[in-house]
Amino acid sequence: MRLTVYTDYSLRVLLYLAKHPDKSVTISELADFYQISRNHLVKVVHHLGLAGYIHTTRGRTGGITLAKTADKIRIGDVIRATEPDLDLLECFNPSTDQCVITNACRLKGVLKKAQIEFMNNLNKNTLADLVKPSKKLAAVEVKLIPTKFK
Repeated sequence: MRLTVYTDYSLRVLLYLAKHPDKSVTISELADFYQISRNHLVKVVHHLGLAGYIHTTRGRTGGITLAKTADKIRIGDVIRATEPDLDLLECFNPSTDQCVITNACRLKGVLKKAQIEFMNNLNKNTLADLVKPSKKLAAVEVKLIPTKFK
């Protein structure tokens, strides 16, 4: 299974906001930090706002903040909210299932169980767990600060 770029960007936005809980962050700041398209981030931020993960404020002094504390945001829930389709196989969705062995197949059950365990494992981790202080993460942040601010 591979998560979409949309989910990747959603997680990155939340990680950045969790790392900077005391300030309002702009989409441009996120785009510059991660070196990704501002246009893509606009869509991601809009969806995260609708899903209740972030607050957005418009205007010159506007920006983005987490809607709840990082310890209340479970990673599995974010992935469920941002992935358009978590079905590992066609037969997971009864409306699209065309497999002739669906009723007798054991593979579906094995993979479904693995998927449930995968998502449950992700939900054991919160956003707060992922932004705990780390020397490696601090080194990346320092490298990415523009020279004029060092």
